[in-house]
Amino acid sequence: MMLNPNNYSSYLNIKEFNYQYQYVRNTLQLNLGNRPGPDSLQHPLFADIAFYSGVSSTDWSWAPMVADFDNDGYKDIIITNGFPRDVTDHDFIAYRANTRNYAPKDMILEQIPVIKLTNYAFKNNGDLTFSNVSKEWGIELPTFSNGAAYADLDNDGDLDYIVNNIDDSAHVYRNNLHEQHDKNNYLRIKLKGDSSNPEAIGSMIEIRYGKDKQQIHEQTPYRGYLSSMESTIHFGLGSDSVVKNIKITWPDGKIQVLNNVKGNQVLIINKANTDLPVSISNTSAEYFLKDITDSLRLHYVHADKDYIDFNVQKLLLHKFSQYGPAIAAGDVNGDGLDDFFIAGSYGNSGKFFLQQPDGKFKEKDLEPDADMNSKPREDAGVLLFDADNDGDLDLYIASGGYENNEGSDNYKDCFYINDGKGNFQLNKSAFPASAISKSCVTAVDFDKDGDIDLFVGGRVLPGKYPMPVSSFIYRNDTKNNNIKFTDVTPTVAPGLLNTGLVCDMLWTDVDNDGWCDIMLAGEWMPVTILKNNKGTFQKLNNTGLENHSGWWNSLVAGDFDNDGDIDYIAGNVGLNTFYKASETYPAKIYASDYNKDGGYDAIPSLFLPDTKGNLEEFPAFGRDDMIKQMIGFKGRFTNYKKYALSNISGVLTKEEIEQSLKLETTDLSSCFIKNNGNGKFEIVRLPVQAQLSSVFGMLASDIDGDGNLDLVINGNDYSTEIATGHYDALNGLVLQGDGKGNFTSMPASVSGLYIPGDGKALIRLRSSNDKSLIIATQNQGPLIVFKERINNKLIPLKPADVSIEYIYTSGVKRKEELFYGSSFYSQSGRYAIANPAIKSISVTDNSGKKRSLVP
Repeated sequence: MMLNPNNYSSYLNIKEFNYQYQYVRNTLQLNLGNRPGPDSLQHPLFADIAFYSGVSSTDWSWAPMVADFDNDGYKDIIITNGFPRDVTDHDFIAYRANTRNYAPKDMILEQIPVIKLTNYAFKNNGDLTFSNVSKEWGIELPTFSNGAAYADLDNDGDLDYIVNNIDDSAHVYRNNLHEQHDKNNYLRIKLKGDSSNPEAIGSMIEIRYGKDKQQIHEQTPYRGYLSSMESTIHFGLGSDSVVKNIKITWPDGKIQVLNNVKGNQVLIINKANTDLPVSISNTSAEYFLKDITDSLRLHYVHADKDYIDFNVQKLLLHKFSQYGPAIAAGDVNGDGLDDFFIAGSYGNSGKFFLQQPDGKFKEKDLEPDADMNSKPREDAGVLLFDADNDGDLDLYIASGGYENNEGSDNYKDCFYINDGKGNFQLNKSAFPASAISKSCVTAVDFDKDGDIDLFVGGRVLPGKYPMPVSSFIYRNDTKNNNIKFTDVTPTVAPGLLNTGLVCDMLWTDVDNDGWCDIMLAGEWMPVTILKNNKGTFQKLNNTGLENHSGWWNSLVAGDFDNDGDIDYIAGNVGLNTFYKASETYPAKIYASDYNKDGGYDAIPSLFLPDTKGNLEEFPAFGRDDMIKQMIGFKGRFTNYKKYALSNISGVLTKEEIEQSLKLETTDLSSCFIKNNGNGKFEIVRLPVQAQLSSVFGMLASDIDGDGNLDLVINGNDYSTEIATGHYDALNGLVLQGDGKGNFTSMPASVSGLYIPGDGKALIRLRSSNDKSLIIATQNQGPLIVFKERINNKLIPLKPADVSIEYIYTSGVKRKEELFYGSSFYSQSGRYAIANPAIKSISVTDNSGKKRSLVP
């Protein structure tokens, strides 16, 4: 009723002039600690988690009160809500706002809707989520509220709540926690500063209690909207009645510490008693990953024309033209040093970065004269592999994006032959042509005939999202230096025909039978496995993955629980989004040519509360956006209220629903997929920090040197439709593995990983001194290179090697698969890792032969 339609032109203007993006919703900014670097104290990191936390939508809000109202040790939120006249009501604007020439002003103003709404109370669940407890806490009287404050008005140890209301009396809510004999404890602190600052405004108070519990408070009474709180500081303690340690940092930097303080009292602390010196912060740190981009003089910034996919289909959830750049590593010029190739965007050439003996990189364009006319195509996945067994790496580029019409030749992929010295020539005859928009490209000798075959993922049919498309297996039939690949999909893998919207793929031996199987991740589909039956593929059913349809972006493999088989991580869109999905309440999409105009209309939906608070399935977009896609809906819904009250069965007729392509997703979380053997898998949700944004490039690696695989993540997505806004709550992430399949988030101030933009691919390659480098790409952002702290030596492997077994001095055994391409748009170098903690390394090739490497 009040939200404006999406306006991408306005979005582009905001972006062009570097203004702040604007969203009509709440934000909840989570403090992630300090940014890596010597000046870290000046650069704290924050992430908006309002969608994840459940506090994004509270109507027309004014004063958020953040305090512990139930004394359980976690700060709750109460938000005032109300506006006397809904001046942005679209029915009023469309039908009555311009009648001032025909009706008295008072009459027009009386036509503006008046709706009193309740305020919102959210209980903190202690896991970064909040539950709406407005009714349970008694905050349910409809009002026009704005300013609010809290204080312990009756000195009983809990916080009471005061709110003023327009055209109404103020309300005072007494907190009955104490009267209900609640056992939660508290501590209240009154600071006495010096004469120039008697209430010690600006002080920081930290308390530690229980088992590793802590809280921090910044002393300022000025909170909320045009409001001030009491100056006494309130901490809920839950079941703990003693505070082990209180640390006060006064505004001048002096410190005061108190130990073993009893709870359930008002404690007065006087600055005059301070006897500790001024605090001096030590900002030095040794990170597990250190940004060395500048020292390598790598100043590449990805260029990408902002094509508006939403002009093709108005109700897209995201763009398809904004997912690059892909990156692939390998020695392309035969000098023994790892180089890498970065894919080009529409109108821009891909680039080689050739490593020099001093560890620096020299840039070289694949197509030096590329522009919009000579290169009207978007590079998607890229792969360096030896197509003709001549000992050098050739280049395959999958063409993707959304910039061209369906069936355009610009969606045909490009293959380049290497002359052995890093010079590449386009070959148009080696591969069959396919004119759909692609995603990933990966390689393996799937039929064990001694040469490398390819998988190419089909992403989308431009203009007809979300219609399923085919993916392809190209068998290598090269003979006598005549490079030829054959599309054998219909005969060896018919399950790939119209399989869905594939975003990523792994060649992986899921059952340890020595044959590489196929694992797919895609949009509106579950993680799907096709078992390799000695050269032909059949879909594996009853895997435990079927009920987890998602918007999966990426896959990475690793023996995360050290049990000898390969597990997986699947990157998803995350849980910090307007869209919610479960088996009971899935997100859905309906698609057909409803207008009968030759177009393809796709209507996303999700479950939202109706007027009675019951969850019903509603279209995700408003009336104006719907009409832009299907003009006939303007006559079907002559006003906004009728549309707002209509669930999906009211928006589409029964006949339209029956004729629709219907897809759904039930799981938006990024997950650990545990391999239980015998084709059975168990999905376990990754820690909360990995759910705060979209996950793309991933690297399974032992970052901390404890013998267990960790996970390095590159993420975020700026291609989303603008009402939802950017998924930008990741700055890169390291998850520490414990060798049992469990993960713990590592702060950026410890890991050193900082990728703040629209992160995409992530690879590892070998430096000129055999050390490990990790490279991350960002869409329309700079390339970032990290050096690992752990002293890993990288040992090159042979093209036919398919797996490694590491045995650590601790007795831990771990299996690792070797890929030509792994995780979103990424291809790392091929090598074994050696360090003092590794006792032995054995490598298995495609024929089953084993050999040992010297660590």
